[in-house]
Amino acid sequence: MIKLDLLFRVATLSCAAVLAACGGGGDDAPASTPTASETPTDPAGGTGSTGDTSTPGGSGDTVTAAPYTGDCDVANFQADALARVNAFRAQARTCGSTTYPAVPALVWNDKLTQAAYGHSLDMATKNYFSHTSQDGRTFDQRVTAAGYTWSSVAENIAAGQSTMAAVMTGWQNSAGHCANIMSGTVTQIGLSCVKRSGTTYGTYWTMELAKPR
Repeated sequence: MIKLDLLFRVATLSCAAVLAACGGGGDDAPASTPTASETPTDPAGGTGSTGDTSTPGGSGDTVTAAPYTGDCDVANFQADALARVNAFRAQARTCGSTTYPAVPALVWNDKLTQAAYGHSLDMATKNYFSHTSQDGRTFDQRVTAAGYTWSSVAENIAAGQSTMAAVMTGWQNSAGHCANIMSGTVTQIGLSCVKRSGTTYGTYWTMELAKPR
């Protein structure tokens, strides 16, 4: 079984707006509604979820630690993720009924990856699938707790895909997830996958796309 889900949140100087959407047949949540939707998909198709976004500078500065290797037996995890996402962003894309122009490449950020890994691990360990942690935290709170000060943030989650190609294809083929990946307001990315046998989905993916404040 494969699932996908996504959220997007933008902060301004005085208020926060929340956009939630789910592709692959799911309904879009109305603006300023911090909710998430989940959509089962055909296992042959793969699925994905949204990620947080941030801009360079401040606590969102890019961290240059050793490349993240993931926990799902994916070779060259970090390099593969960046190559796939940035190649997709390099061309104009149509996500659902909306066409997005080509946008600049994203930069890997370890704080976003830390937040992504924490959520993937939590979902895998506790065997659930949701943007809201079982302790009640939302995705933006998890990103903030990782030390990332964001001006815009989004999250894609997915479960059940065994390969990078499968999860990326699922996200790219979903209107909402595609829109998150093609967002011109995000500049950085973190991605994680955790694999656990005996769980409902086996693999749990979290993508954070963000821009620092």
